[in-house]
Amino acid sequence: MIGGEVQTIYLVKGAGEGNTPLNAFDNALLTAGIGDVNLVKVSSIVPPNARVVEDVPSIPRGALVPCVYVAKTSLQSGQHLVVGIGVGIARDGFGVIMEAEGESAEQLQVQIKNMVEEAFRMRGLKAERFMLVICEHRVKKIGCAFAGAVFW
Repeated sequence: MIGGEVQTIYLVKGAGEGNTPLNAFDNALLTAGIGDVNLVKVSSIVPPNARVVEDVPSIPRGALVPCVYVAKTSLQSGQHLVVGIGVGIARDGFGVIMEAEGESAEQLQVQIKNMVEEAFRMRGLKAERFMLVICEHRVKKIGCAFAGAVFW
């Protein structure tokens, strides 16, 4: 997909446990439905012609896939992990994605919405639509919470 036109941006989330932090991250990606592709971290702009959906993409294994994401991993049993990603879309379809980690889903929802609103304000635009995905996970041994916007 690298270098091609983005058709759809998929908002995904997943949590996982593992014997190492990397395994926990990998298992969170598997839970999110994107564990068999190569994520290439990108910044946060939605092109005007892209659809934004909350769904799991069907992508060939091994593909290079642009993605805005946030992941939090912990080795502290009992820790509550909360991450989220939000997308604001203007009338013409242009959008901005913001990601963050927080203490609670409620706090994070407000924080991400404020981040998106500021990004639009700085561009002299107004968000007509807002979408949000939050992932929460209570660590058992080594855990990871993941949220992403997959460009495909």
